[in-house]
Amino acid sequence: MDVTWRKSSRSGEAGDNCVELADLGEAVGIRDSKDPAGAKFTLRRDEFASLVAVLKR
Repeated sequence: MDVTWRKSSRSGEAGDNCVELADLGEAVGIRDSKDPAGAKFTLRRDEFASLVAVLKR
């Protein structure tokens, strides 16, 4: 599967301390932009939406 990662729009100019997201169809992939070969995890879309809602509070 060819995955395209995109950096968060909240990354800022320096580009450090940010995450990248990938559309995986039924899920969303998440990884540390400073370590693209490192650990990655996935959340179902509903789980990702819940995570974002909690982080916005």
